[in-house]
Amino acid sequence: MRLTEVELDRTAEDRVATIRLPGGELGSTAAVELADVATGLIEDRTVRVVVVAARGDDFCTGPATDLDVFALRPDPASAIASLRPPVIAVLGGACRGVGLEIALAADLRVGGPGTVLALDHVRHGRLPAWGGSQRLPRAIRPGPAAGLALLGRDVGAEEANRLGLLHEVTDDPAALAGELAATLVGRGPLALEFTKEAVHRGSELPLRDGLRLEGDLNHQLAATEDRAEGLQAFFEKRPPDFGGR
Repeated sequence: MRLTEVELDRTAEDRVATIRLPGGELGSTAAVELADVATGLIEDRTVRVVVVAARGDDFCTGPATDLDVFALRPDPASAIASLRPPVIAVLGGACRGVGLEIALAADLRVGGPGTVLALDHVRHGRLPAWGGSQRLPRAIRPGPAAGLALLGRDVGAEEANRLGLLHEVTDDPAALAGELAATLVGRGPLALEFTKEAVHRGSELPLRDGLRLEGDLNHQLAATEDRAEGLQAFFEKRPPDFGGR
């Protein structure tokens, strides 16, 4: 896959994949490349963590005039949300409109003190089309989510942290993302995948069905080599060496 605007880097023995947007407005070429890159990583079992960041000062200020948000299937946010491993979004500067929709598809979001977030579609007479209206109330409470979506107002880093839009605010979000990625790489990849599924799918189910899902996933994990390795490493008092099987 030849990329012209989006960058894909692989580090730590190819276990961490970093996707970098150009920053600023998201044009059609970058949006297509982002969706294609994320889709290509869905079945890549060597990747343990995905980091989504931007090269510019702003993560994403919204759609460029040439971007048709309805033309992409899957859209970039859906492709990112479909990834099996944990996804960390590194946010800086402005993260508005489709930028916040992309960030909401991540599992962990870190930002700097100057980060500003907004689901500002209504300012332009539009409606979120990449899942923002659904993922925002799942990331924070429905009441605050409705207020942010209807008013389209900017939210600073500290307020975003209090609401749960940002999991942590730090002077160096890229460095923090690297530390989080290193921690996650050391975890069992199947346990991470199943935990992610339990959290996200379970939030859409009644409690009884969510508990059943958790039990089913535990039964699946119990039959894996990773589970056996975790137990053996515990009894042998050594770090586990998970193979993702």
